Amino acid sequence: MSAERWTPEKAFEWYGSRPWLRGCNFMSSDCANRVDQWQELGFEDRLKTADEELALAASIGFNTIRVIGEFHVWRRQHDSYLEHIDRYLETASKHGISTMFVIGNDCSLPKRLYKEPVMGEQSCDIGYHGGRKVSQHGSLPGETGWTVLDDPVLHDEFMDMTREIISLHAHDDRICVWDMYNEAGNNNRSEICQPYLKELFAAAREIAPDQPLTADIWGGESAQVRELVLSLVDIVDFHSYGSFQNVAVLAERLKRTTKRPVICTEWLNRCLHNDVAEIFPLFYAMDIGCWCWGFVAGKYQTYEPWESLWKQIEAGNRDIDVTKWQHDLMRINHRPYDPKEIDVIRRFSALADERYEEKRKGAE
Repeated sequence: MSAERWTPEKAFEWYGSRPWLRGCNFMSSDCANRVDQWQELGFEDRLKTADEELALAASIGFNTIRVIGEFHVWRRQHDSYLEHIDRYLETASKHGISTMFVIGNDCSLPKRLYKEPVMGEQSCDIGYHGGRKVSQHGSLPGETGWTVLDDPVLHDEFMDMTREIISLHAHDDRICVWDMYNEAGNNNRSEICQPYLKELFAAAREIAPDQPLTADIWGGESAQVRELVLSLVDIVDFHSYGSFQNVAVLAERLKRTTKRPVICTEWLNRCLHNDVAEIFPLFYAMDIGCWCWGFVAGKYQTYEPWESLWKQIEAGNRDIDVTKWQHDLMRINHRPYDPKEIDVIRRFSALADERYEEKRKGAE
């Protein structure tokens, strides 16, 4: 018998039982992409880098990361992939860091440009966000993205992967949240993604993990996709790369209308004036768990602006500040991009832990 969606009461009980969640979307700086992150080739070196960088994350006050899985590594290198997930979780956990694991993802290229990833050495284009000259971040406006869920054979395999990974870690306290679908409806996939959303959540409910299920409200989804996501999730998850006011209004609206815990799993876009000094304290004050995009700058190059931002600049928009990094907090030498940002993160992380301890002692 499948489990029911968590009640708001259960969701708030879970959320209140742990310190304020704050961290980053994580990929070690020596990874060109997610195949690089999870495949057999070079994994020991990648994990060593991750170990060093996660120690750095813990030292500034972070206690959680968000990582995205890779279906093609599961398909081609099944046994080692499952082992690598476990070792990643263990590496993070030893630094006091929990992991949010992402399953589905609509950030994708159109079918005409799709190439199945090949295991082995991974290349990257220098100077481009995500390490790719042509990416889903505005390179091909108007085109519809394609994912493996659209292929009947790969779809069934993807569902097998989903059930296997969640079953293996359904009672694993190193996993804090299952993010069932990243940015559903992105790249003109609003109509396509809705049955997949239902199917992925149903599969997870059959397993009944200890962790809550979520999916992302990212701002560009259709009203139908947003309504569906909000009807499925245990805790509410949004993305926002906008201004302080935009983030505050969206967060407040979600808190009021959903009456569930609210988290933000993607933020930090200095080019659009979404920065640490304003947004991190806002999340602390509103008790919203938060994961900025990126940590140590590296091959994935998410400090570079999205292609869509460059297109706006080339069209004459001068409100986009490309004198600043878009994402990421640390330079490759592990020094801060901006030391003042790290001071803010440390200060409010310490305040959050004090708040949690006072609450915990008061409940005893």
